Amino acid sequence: MADAAAGGDLVYAEERLMISGANTGFMLLAAALVMLMTPGLAFFYGGLVGRSNTLTIMIQSFASMGITTVMWWLVGYSLCFSGGSDGIFGNFHYAFLRHVGVNTIYQPSHIPLSVLIVYQMMFAIITPALITGAFTNRVTFKAYLIFLVVWQVAVYYPFVHMFWGNGLLAQWGARDFAGGIVVHASAGFAALASVLYVGKRKFVDTPHNIPFIALGTGLLWFGWYGFNAGSELKVDHVTALAFLNTDIAASFAAVTWLFVEWWFAKKPHFVGLLTGAVAGLATITPAAGYVPIYASVVIGIAAGLVCYGAIQLKNKLHWDDALDVWGVHGMGGLLGIVLLGVFAGTAVNASGGVGLIHGSGSFFGKQVAAGLGCALYAFLFTYAALRVIDLITPVRVGEEAESGLDEAMHGESAYAL
Repeated sequence: MADAAAGGDLVYAEERLMISGANTGFMLLAAALVMLMTPGLAFFYGGLVGRSNTLTIMIQSFASMGITTVMWWLVGYSLCFSGGSDGIFGNFHYAFLRHVGVNTIYQPSHIPLSVLIVYQMMFAIITPALITGAFTNRVTFKAYLIFLVVWQVAVYYPFVHMFWGNGLLAQWGARDFAGGIVVHASAGFAALASVLYVGKRKFVDTPHNIPFIALGTGLLWFGWYGFNAGSELKVDHVTALAFLNTDIAASFAAVTWLFVEWWFAKKPHFVGLLTGAVAGLATITPAAGYVPIYASVVIGIAAGLVCYGAIQLKNKLHWDDALDVWGVHGMGGLLGIVLLGVFAGTAVNASGGVGLIHGSGSFFGKQVAAGLGCALYAFLFTYAALRVIDLITPVRVGEEAESGLDEAMHGESAYAL
């Protein structure tokens, strides 16, 4: 987030500065769009699992909406966006959202600070929910809730601070416009670690409701305009560029995936088209406001090819990433970070970097190092965290319950009538 990277307490003011009505209205709308992505994810995942496990995967997304909001009020926003530069964590200055007055302004965008808080909260909500698609049908709800809290504090909050809160990686010169590392690579590689720890499913079900998947994709795609364009934190030419780049990359990725899968499967698959669109959205996310329009075409095609290939590799290695979180979000986010290092140019966005295509290898190297380092940390911490949680409460559900967790774990059925 370009302006948020200027962060630190110095960008806040308690005086009655002129509020930009245009920026404030747009950012409130963007926050609402990002909020809509979490129910969209619930429908997307809900359609991909079997009938008897639909509610179990959907409640994990909705639970994040509640619990993450509580955490954001307690310490989340403060640990992400307070404190000085060069750090990994913020401090507790804004814990319980104290010191956030009605007149507190986020100066770079001339919006009320409360608008920035709610917008960033929506990012925090969806990020851990992404991970749930990998270990579907296998993890107890109690263990998931513990993981939801621990993972945000130890992985998501420091990544946000380091990139968007004027922290270590932002000061070093790495960039992530809207969450290639902070959201997608972190969740995707955490998903891979969870799959390797929890193990394979005993009962492998197939997508039971493709219209649910299409509805979820539509909500995600719609909300992603707020996710990416809103990350400029104001209305200007970069906002419009990020919006356009988002749509172009998603479309090229969807079409690429459709035709590649058509070639191998001999039939055009609707689920493949939808999955390709999500892969394109994840891949353009870190670069949307930093690269020219032509780059979004290349990024979209690369997303369709690389993410499809990652899923084929996963299948060959027999990793039971049920809903392909690693292949789509992990590899998509990492790919986007690397391609940002290729195509970025200060003529597009002065707060970005100078990419490899413009003759500079320094920014490219920083993007690769930041992407790989953060992905590795997310993977290792997630695996270790699940081992510790397993000492407190069982992480994996019993084999008998696995085929129908809605009834066994929640006492409800998605299709009781």
